Amino acid sequence: MSGPAKSTLNPGRALAVRVLHRVLSGDSYAAPALDASLASAGLPARDAGLATHIVYGTLRRAPALRLALNPLLRGKTAPKAWALLLAGAFEKLYLGTPEHAVVNEYVSLARESRFAPPGLVNAVLRRVQAPQEDTPEARYALPAWLAEELGRVYGEQAADVMESLLEPQPLWLHLGQQGPDLLESEGSLIERTVAGIDAVTLDRPLRQTAAYRQGQAQPVNPASAAVVTALGEVRGQKVYDLAGGAGIKAALLALAGADVTSVELQPHKHAAARSNLKRLHARARLITHDLTRPLDAAPASLVLLDAPCTGSGTLRAHPEIKARLTPQAVGEMAELQAQLLDNAAALVEAGGLLVYSVCSVFPQEGPQRVQAFLASHPDFSAEPLPDLGVPTLPAEVGVFTVPLDGLDGFYMARLRRQ
Repeated sequence: MSGPAKSTLNPGRALAVRVLHRVLSGDSYAAPALDASLASAGLPARDAGLATHIVYGTLRRAPALRLALNPLLRGKTAPKAWALLLAGAFEKLYLGTPEHAVVNEYVSLARESRFAPPGLVNAVLRRVQAPQEDTPEARYALPAWLAEELGRVYGEQAADVMESLLEPQPLWLHLGQQGPDLLESEGSLIERTVAGIDAVTLDRPLRQTAAYRQGQAQPVNPASAAVVTALGEVRGQKVYDLAGGAGIKAALLALAGADVTSVELQPHKHAAARSNLKRLHARARLITHDLTRPLDAAPASLVLLDAPCTGSGTLRAHPEIKARLTPQAVGEMAELQAQLLDNAAALVEAGGLLVYSVCSVFPQEGPQRVQAFLASHPDFSAEPLPDLGVPTLPAEVGVFTVPLDGLDGFYMARLRRQ
């Protein structure tokens, strides 16, 4: 007796659709869901690469894809079917996969996975066409209100910024002294360098590289690393890294010679920070604390508050944010940032420096938040930032980084205590 027929489906596509379903349902963010799925699946590099392209490309183009698919659907479409149809439409309309291959693959996937009726998938993917680019949703795959915000901040550069946010995110690495040689000896290629951070094309997964294993490579976007640059010289200085998350900036500060204390609310992020610091052969103190309340600690000359924010400057790397973000959420986040700024200010000694940053391009979270802070804290004043090594635009106070060519959009300001 013969066994069950072996699947001929591409495993990368099947994995991508499962991950998309989780992300579109709001159960997970793309990066951890995809990383976990790829780690457990053990796919060949080519299939893992296809899965990554489909997941991130579909999420980046999701608003335009929904515009293309909606006229072809009647009644309520199940979330699993949406995940499959969006992925198939992305491959046909934007990835350049031939139509017959797209239809055959996704009809077979629908039949085997039971995510959607095969007949529906066949009919829809044969007929779907790219929408006319007469709205922000169609042209830039952005909600109209979000496109308007980007237009207000970036002006003449806004169209280029919105186009750039549809491109894949480069792999940016902060490399130690031996990092470049270790990568290149394995066949990896350093494409370019921005503000000391290298864009790298690897010949294997990052965690399998000698540079990563030996603590000579740390993923970080140049705009994010520029937040550390905004502090100026840190060697030998006591620095508070507030809302430190998984400790990436704490690690960069420690590697630059600072005496770092990183403060974070969520203990699991400290666990990740502790592991990463060990890998990088760097040291930092880790304190678990809710920064909406004052921290009982001695003031320092340098304080960094990279505050929780909407993440609107990171749509290239985290495209699912555009589907979850609302104007109301921006206001709520700004209120939280006000509390954090007040408590951060109390940790700055006289003559010391507070750097405030967010990976957001909304003025409510950036210059407006800082202007309100300065109005209520007359002992602080804004001062110019040093050369950050990345393109910036001046705001009423502070600067925005320009999210072109793989850079994220950040806001940052230097605030000196008298």
